[in-house]
Amino acid sequence: MNVKIAESWKTRLADEFEKPYFTNLVTFVKNEYANHVVYPPGKLIFNAFDKCSFDDTKVVILGQDPYHGPRQAMGLSFSVNDGVALPPSLVNIFKEIKDDLGIDMPTSGNLERWATQGVLLLNATLTVRASTAGSHQKQGWEQFTDAVIKRISDEKEGVVFMLWGKYAQDKGAVINTQKHLVLKSKHPSPMSANQGGWFGNKHFSQANVYLEKNGQKTIEW
Repeated sequence: MNVKIAESWKTRLADEFEKPYFTNLVTFVKNEYANHVVYPPGKLIFNAFDKCSFDDTKVVILGQDPYHGPRQAMGLSFSVNDGVALPPSLVNIFKEIKDDLGIDMPTSGNLERWATQGVLLLNATLTVRASTAGSHQKQGWEQFTDAVIKRISDEKEGVVFMLWGKYAQDKGAVINTQKHLVLKSKHPSPMSANQGGWFGNKHFSQANVYLEKNGQKTIEW
């Protein structure tokens, strides 16, 4: 399968692309795009891997599904295109960054600037049918992204994993906590965040302290 991703990912995931489950997944996804409105646009399905190479990855932020509204999804977890209203979860992320680091909330929710600094913005499922949350779950994407997480855990050291909510934390069970920093908290969605456990988690400052301690450049959040 020929997809637009950084060469270091293409090399490491080549075997995954050849597995029977991925062949079935490709057939499913192509059929969905042919017969329904699906997000993100096809050319951006692997945007997270294109904007942040394996070699450059130093932080992983794990989401679940792409946004399923018009013009929102762009292949990066939690991120939306320029000019699109900030979704509630992203508003809460920016609020925490403001409280944690004193950085004012930006006008755009486009997180490409994080990706190009080494933040892999990875959704567990990389596609979704319009207006239908979870519609592409259990078709093979989760197996693929599990393999991605395990590859990062096994082959790299000193990566920060931000696991927000039970779903992400369960998915992160394969991460070697002896080699990496795993930060866990409630999910930033209003339903979860307002119950306590999101605000004040200080994940962004903790990530930078860890990166600096390990001789890596910090992230400009």
